[in-house]
Amino acid sequence: MEFERWFSTEDACRTYLKRLRWPEGFICPRCGYREAWETGRGLLHCRGCGADVSVTTGTIFHRSHIPLRLWFRAMWGITNQKSGISAAGLQRTLGFGSYRTAWTCLHKLRHAMVRKGRDRLKGKTEVDETFIGGVEPGAGRRRLGKTKALVAIAAEAKGRRGIGRIRLKQIPNASETSLLGFIKEAVAPGALVVTDGWPSYQGLTDIGYAHRPRVARTSEKDVTTLMPRVHRVAALLKRWLLGIHQGRVSHIQLGHYLDEFAFRFNRRKSRNRGKLFYRLVQQAVMIDPVPYRQLAGAQNCGNVCAPSAT
Repeated sequence: MEFERWFSTEDACRTYLKRLRWPEGFICPRCGYREAWETGRGLLHCRGCGADVSVTTGTIFHRSHIPLRLWFRAMWGITNQKSGISAAGLQRTLGFGSYRTAWTCLHKLRHAMVRKGRDRLKGKTEVDETFIGGVEPGAGRRRLGKTKALVAIAAEAKGRRGIGRIRLKQIPNASETSLLGFIKEAVAPGALVVTDGWPSYQGLTDIGYAHRPRVARTSEKDVTTLMPRVHRVAALLKRWLLGIHQGRVSHIQLGHYLDEFAFRFNRRKSRNRGKLFYRLVQQAVMIDPVPYRQLAGAQNCGNVCAPSAT
């Protein structure tokens, strides 16, 4: 009810976005001038260059036909629900006229869940890969499938068996280039990286990491005991994809779902739903617009990511 009182009108939503986008006062995106007056249409008229600037210009809300009130309700629904919401569920809840509108709205918000310049994982970190997809005949234990997607997982160690932050990324294969590239992107230099005995990880020490390989065949313990954190994250990810999205996630858009899962997991202990909502809106006004074609198009994930049901 407090949420409805705060954001009951379009003006209230615009005012909130304005405070988040320009916390120290208006800055014209064209000329950098810091003074403007508001027009009757809710635009900001720059006193420097005379441009009419919308508070949504250059954000994920750019040129959207969805009212801001519905955008805000969608963001509240995403952050307020423990496990999230599907596009079909969002369409029913907010009364969108088409499934495509709800789908686009959700994917734009998932895109906003990745904060620019976020810190890399530190300290002891477990890294492994997992397949997303159904059973593939003849694949066996190979780390390359024709119809499955390969996802790299990095999980920060916290305490004896606890998990800190995580990072997920869809990768084309389990080669040294793919895996070491993911680690350099996700883990801070100098960290202790724990992996299995896969040969592609052997170059970790050469790029500035402490490496501790744990090989199950030379140990009395199984791999889930040797690296419990990444295997727990992989199990939770697959359960989430199956439960909320019925397992019908296209490999082409899988990266967006990985971003949402990581966003939720890394904030799983936050008791304040309003703070999660605030963080999502804050990041939504800080990223560039994402057109539908970019959301629907194939990402750079290689031939392994064959399209499946959306």
